[in-house]
Amino acid sequence: MDTLRPSQDPERIGTYALLARLGAGGMGMVYLGRSPGGRLVAIKVIKDEITDHPEALTRFRREAETVRAVRSAYTANLIDASLSAPPYWLATEYVAGPTLSHAVRERGAFPADTCLRLFAALAEGLASVHGYGVTHRDLKPQNVILSPQGPQLIDFGIAKGAEDTALTRTGLAPGTPGFTAPEVLMRNQVGAAADVFALGATIAFAATGRAPFGSGAMESVSYRAVHEDIDVEGVEPGLAALIRACVAKDPADRPGAGEVIAACGVDSALVEDRFYRPLMSLGDAIPQYAVPATPAPSATPAQATPALVHDLPTAAPAQPSAHPATYVPTALGAPARRRATPWLAAGAVAVVLGLVGAGLVWWLPGRGEGAGTAHGTATPAPKASVSGAPGPTPAADTTGGAVKPVGLPGYIEQTNPSRDYWNSPSGTCGLPVEERLNPNFPAYSVTEAGSPEHKEVLKGKLKVGFMMKAYADGQVKAPYYVSLVVKPPHAIDPDTGAPAAGVLQPNLSLGYASKPVDLFAKGLGQWVEFTYPDDFTETVMGKPHPAVEVGKDPGDWTLLVEHVKGPKEYASIVCTGFKAGG
Repeated sequence: MDTLRPSQDPERIGTYALLARLGAGGMGMVYLGRSPGGRLVAIKVIKDEITDHPEALTRFRREAETVRAVRSAYTANLIDASLSAPPYWLATEYVAGPTLSHAVRERGAFPADTCLRLFAALAEGLASVHGYGVTHRDLKPQNVILSPQGPQLIDFGIAKGAEDTALTRTGLAPGTPGFTAPEVLMRNQVGAAADVFALGATIAFAATGRAPFGSGAMESVSYRAVHEDIDVEGVEPGLAALIRACVAKDPADRPGAGEVIAACGVDSALVEDRFYRPLMSLGDAIPQYAVPATPAPSATPAQATPALVHDLPTAAPAQPSAHPATYVPTALGAPARRRATPWLAAGAVAVVLGLVGAGLVWWLPGRGEGAGTAHGTATPAPKASVSGAPGPTPAADTTGGAVKPVGLPGYIEQTNPSRDYWNSPSGTCGLPVEERLNPNFPAYSVTEAGSPEHKEVLKGKLKVGFMMKAYADGQVKAPYYVSLVVKPPHAIDPDTGAPAAGVLQPNLSLGYASKPVDLFAKGLGQWVEFTYPDDFTETVMGKPHPAVEVGKDPGDWTLLVEHVKGPKEYASIVCTGFKAGG
């Protein structure tokens, strides 16, 4: 992490204050940024001098689309982007931790047991990415971050969908010499097997501390990758054999990611490894900022700069940018982290949700009070834009310092991977709700549309309903926006509307959400009902995508009710679910 250079680096990009340089590459610069709400992000900005190159812009836009599409525990989630006019940039979650390259440089070669655990974890990450029909194409030690939660794959700048054509400079194959497979170098034949080759070469580096095919001119390194053996001298024989299998010259001879995982035979998590855990100290310290005191009336913006806790670069104070014609603010309102929403009130009463009808209908007594129907007819507010257009403007909430929305949000969209899963055997969710209410307030139901009887396994169209009891008035304050979310158990391929072919991947998306409604505008005690899938969409970067039928993904579906304060600021108040059949 390097300090900003005032003569070269902007103070802000969009609504993000820049704190430091994280690195530079052929496409541009990567900064550490901070959202208005204090969230740290990694912002990649394409170089001004290559913005006129159609190929470079296409590659950059494809990176944003790839990161958006791949929702994996092994990749950083896309938070924001500006792709319609210069400067072109995208912001992802900031993942703390050293790169594998840095860790090996500082601590030397990894023990064989640690390498096997890393091997298995990265193979699992590749399997997850491949499940979305994407190949990374540039897996190498510099693109693996060793985070406290496990390894993360970064830099999808030349990632490629299965049907995409290559985007390379004339005469050059994609990837990095020494980690690029022979079939890519010779025929530009890119596939999952090429990622397995790069995985084997990456682990060889971790196990030896040496370049897997030697160093020197890139032509020489590439020649050795095509014609010579990988360097695994001194590596434990079993590990060396698995590395050699992964870097077989013929892609048909390489194991698949699942076979690699099985061959590693790990019996404990990488994050529990005694060698791995201390590596976290090699990562850059994350800047922490104290809450600034309210400045005196005569204070200048510079005097109001937040106090720096750690000895790291501080962001410039919020003021008109030095690049007003270039760095246009995006939607105001920081994305709230799922499972850690800052505006939730502390000390709220624990919620106990009634479960009636053996998993068929969930509600609390009194559904009959003023039963009514709504089909998402609320007028949407202006949507947050990835092109730099401002979204709904929040106003200060003098009651508690939280951000208070102005107008009804038109949608909600995912900010972080969501691990809310309902399980039918236990009848419970894997994670608790985020905002707790009196257990007598909410009532909710899921039934088959047009069916007079309750069914244990639901099919076809569904009626999804929710009500806040009338006597909650005074306990919950107006406006109170609610969105219902229906989440399939597995990751859905947007092209087929069904789980991705091959190994089923857990669904880390938020799910399909209804348009938010204001319960006070409708009237507390009134039943709000939506039809699934008709009234539900998944919104990604402001763009809606239709919901899939429940029969496309039989199993345990999750139902969430979200208390909404903005398109990216919401908290679950109900988490339950239902079984769906084909």
